Amino acid sequence: MEDMESLLKLSLSEIEHILNTKTVVGEPTVIGDTTIIPLLSVGFGFGVGGGSGNADLSGNKGSASEGSGVGVGGGGGVKPIAMLIVDPAGVRVEAVKGTAASAMDSIASAVARAVEANAARSKAKAKPEPA
Repeated sequence: MEDMESLLKLSLSEIEHILNTKTVVGEPTVIGDTTIIPLLSVGFGFGVGGGSGNADLSGNKGSASEGSGVGVGGGGGVKPIAMLIVDPAGVRVEAVKGTAASAMDSIASAVARAVEANAARSKAKAKPEPA
């Protein structure tokens, strides 16, 4: 049973290492004067089990069976759910909807809109004012 306890401690330590604010709020991407911050949904599950025994299952008198077993398993996933966009016009949240494919389309579309808005602002700043 010590093995099971040590596996449980190791598993919890790894989960603690994985789950931090960067897991839910991704690394910011800066494009010109626009910052895009991904917001993620994180899910996981794990289990630990063990057993031991010394029953004689053969039916032979005088023989003793020994047994022991420990196992751990887990899984998880990360899904983009929204993007926080910070630009000179303010802060807004763009939701990411649908499956992973449409999520990537939404992310690409939001990045493209941010780049276009940044380019338009740069052009407006570069235009000389009429005298």
